[in-house]
Amino acid sequence: MIDRIHALRSEIEQYTIEYEDQLEQFRLEYLSRNGKIQSMFKEMGTVAPDERAQVGKLMNETKNLAQARFQEAKDLLDQQVADSFSTLEDISLPVQPSANGTLHPLSIVQREIKQIFYRLGFTIAHGPELEDDFHNFTALNFPPDHPARDMQDTFFVRKSNSEADLVLRTHTSPVQIRLLKEHKPPVRAIMPGRVFRNESVTAKSYFQFHQVEGLYVDKHVTMAALIDTLIKFVKMMYGKDVKYQVRPSFFPFTEPSIEMDIWWDHKDGGRWLEILGAGMVDPNVLQAVNIDPEEYRGFAFGMGVDRIALLRYGMDDIRTLYENDTRFLEQFH
Repeated sequence: MIDRIHALRSEIEQYTIEYEDQLEQFRLEYLSRNGKIQSMFKEMGTVAPDERAQVGKLMNETKNLAQARFQEAKDLLDQQVADSFSTLEDISLPVQPSANGTLHPLSIVQREIKQIFYRLGFTIAHGPELEDDFHNFTALNFPPDHPARDMQDTFFVRKSNSEADLVLRTHTSPVQIRLLKEHKPPVRAIMPGRVFRNESVTAKSYFQFHQVEGLYVDKHVTMAALIDTLIKFVKMMYGKDVKYQVRPSFFPFTEPSIEMDIWWDHKDGGRWLEILGAGMVDPNVLQAVNIDPEEYRGFAFGMGVDRIALLRYGMDDIRTLYENDTRFLEQFH
């Protein structure tokens, strides 16, 4: 035991400490609870009674040596840091500028949309971007050969002519199906997320974009409640003076269906830009998730975050949002 103590003292004396990480390693190896010194103290019970006094004295001296070695090295390193600052000619010089991160405009707008619908009593639900045919189409009243499927050009991950098909979701409506399968009415939620469609890229459309869909199912839901919700939303998003219009439309999963447009002050003089589609949930959709359409009714809507961002910030090309030009993104601090 005494020989081991002498060997340990020699280790401590010869240990090289030149950097902060070496100092920490020294502490962990010799002075921590699981270090070599504490481990030797735990072996005192195995030392012969007539040697315990001598061994105990040597162990305490070794511990004091390690602590002194640690403190000496720490003071030296601290002094080196202080000396490095004292050599500066002018400590008032400004630091080199560094780029600050910022939220992407799509993230900013999506946050604002979430906050608005929180205030209107909606919760948030999420679902996978890779969907099966049943959730993306069939449960939403798209029969296998229905022409309405042609409304959405789809990226197929696996095509097998069955409900086992896997697709990159074309809308966030599948989250509504998953929500209604897990939670019986009343349900009031929005579903934000990224969606994909095999479409041509233009100034107002892209092959991937962001949606926020909403769903409200209860016993006394009306079209008037839907339109009132949408009007509240656009006024809270764009201000009370916003120009909007609501017009009839068609979607397989709602009946009747509507679309809402916002006036877009475009460089060519301005025009109406559709930002969302909506309507009363089709009874077939409720039946697909085992909800009685005679007892419950609901409304649903789906809005494009990208187009809302165009209008929010007065941009004229949706592709700008995906170019990752730092000169453009720096505007959104």
